[in-house]
Amino acid sequence: QVQLVESGGGLVQAGASLRLTCELSGSNIQNYAMGWFRQAPGKERTFVSTITWNSSSTYYIDAVKGRFTISRDNAKNMMTLQMTNLKPEDTARYYCAATAPYNKRAVQTSPDLYIYWGQGTQVTVSS
Repeated sequence: QVQLVESGGGLVQAGASLRLTCELSGSNIQNYAMGWFRQAPGKERTFVSTITWNSSSTYYIDAVKGRFTISRDNAKNMMTLQMTNLKPEDTARYYCAATAPYNKRAVQTSPDLYIYWGQGTQVTVSS
């Protein structure tokens, strides 16, 4: 049974940095492309960033390009999202997710292609 657990969220001021971590258990993370999504209060869950199984490709939404960096360590079965220069509009619950294995070689932005989800970690950025 695959499980994803996020950590690293918190309450910070604008301009600060946070590092989110996603740990996968029950399988080998190299079987999956991985992604980060976020959901702000009263809004739908939206895509943030994704990384292929071997880190060959990454993709970000325009709103976080140059500020967020996605990475993974397959040996440790984990993925991270380094967030810098945080803005109040980054406030959301952040979720990590894993695709079906046959989708692992391409960047995947649609939540419909992700089959495993974590419970999320809250990021709150004050102005």
